[in-house]
Amino acid sequence: MLPALVRKSWADDRRALAGWAAGVAVFTLVYTAFYRNFQGASQLKQDALPQDMLDFLGIADLTSPAGYLQATVFSLFGPLLVLMCAITLSARPIARPEEDGGIELLLTVPLSRAAFAAQRLAATAVAVTAVAAVPWVLLLAVVPASGMDISLSDVSAACAGLVALAWCFTGVAFLAGAGTGRRGAVLAIGGGIAVAGYMLNALAGLLDGWHWLRWLSPFHYYSGTDPLHTGWHPVQLLVLVAVAVVTAAAGVLWFDRRDVGV
Repeated sequence: MLPALVRKSWADDRRALAGWAAGVAVFTLVYTAFYRNFQGASQLKQDALPQDMLDFLGIADLTSPAGYLQATVFSLFGPLLVLMCAITLSARPIARPEEDGGIELLLTVPLSRAAFAAQRLAATAVAVTAVAAVPWVLLLAVVPASGMDISLSDVSAACAGLVALAWCFTGVAFLAGAGTGRRGAVLAIGGGIAVAGYMLNALAGLLDGWHWLRWLSPFHYYSGTDPLHTGWHPVQLLVLVAVAVVTAAAGVLWFDRRDVGV
């Protein structure tokens, strides 16, 4: 039996969760549906784009099915949608009720503060995972049906990276919310780190002598190994998971010790 606090969190967030899941599903299906139409003109479109722009966006090529999926689903807009979901949902466990003045009522449940924060985080983590896994579920069905010559194992590797990236930013955003109790701080810190991380990873590939900067960006561990072409890379996935675990645990401890006015 799931804890009541987890079930309540899901019930409160069900509309937002359904909206995010539907949005990610539509995005994935629309782009994969255009593959057959795009296939004939892929070389022309690739030739029309400067190589520096392709490198900045992390696109290896547009002519192969794996390159098309990387360019459309996994390069920019797919991660952007998933991270927006992760960051906004991570503002709900603590920052939203504290800012709205409802945290006192929630804390009347017979739980320690640490247990309260952990259960609220668990509910959010499951919700974020469900949204981030939507492309995984859809692509395993759509890729063969669309005639894309890609190993489903490689597709799964890329999708697992997307889920791990979502976990990473869920932990970071939860830490910001648990430490400040402000939704604005969650959005600013989570969004700021996401933008800075993406830019750092992209620019490091363009600047001579600065390639080492990639190792500071979560996006390098997400897609730097090009999993759609090279498959699974467990070490990179574990780095993202480790960041998620450390930041989430720090958030629980910070909230447990912080004065929230109750």
